[in-house]
Amino acid sequence: MTTQDIRIVDLDEVPGNTKRGGDLRVLLSSKTVGATSGYMGVAVLKPGERVNEHYHPYSEEYLYVTTGAVTIDLDGVPHAFGEGQALLVPINVRHRVRNTGDAEARIAFFLTPLAPRPELGHVDTEEGPGD
Repeated sequence: MTTQDIRIVDLDEVPGNTKRGGDLRVLLSSKTVGATSGYMGVAVLKPGERVNEHYHPYSEEYLYVTTGAVTIDLDGVPHAFGEGQALLVPINVRHRVRNTGDAEARIAFFLTPLAPRPELGHVDTEEGPGD
């Protein structure tokens, strides 16, 4: 038996963020569970939707497609990947995720380490449908 507080977070418990495109939901974070080394969430993209291009100057981003088919542009080069596949986005690599399939796509994402300041966490390089 553990003496730690364990909290299970349901996707419907956290508000969606559509500012950067798609529906981004951060499930495990310092706010939701007291995480100290990174954060984890799910991006939900309808056909044709995208997450605007950005980069992380401090963190690596791990992506895993749970459903659907997407294309990720890494420094402008498209890479198709789909259900059951994972990809690592290195620090400082510009990336945009696009749902290029005909069904909803869900992508689990995890970023680590946590940036010490917000401006080191996420840098937008384009505006898009969510702006």
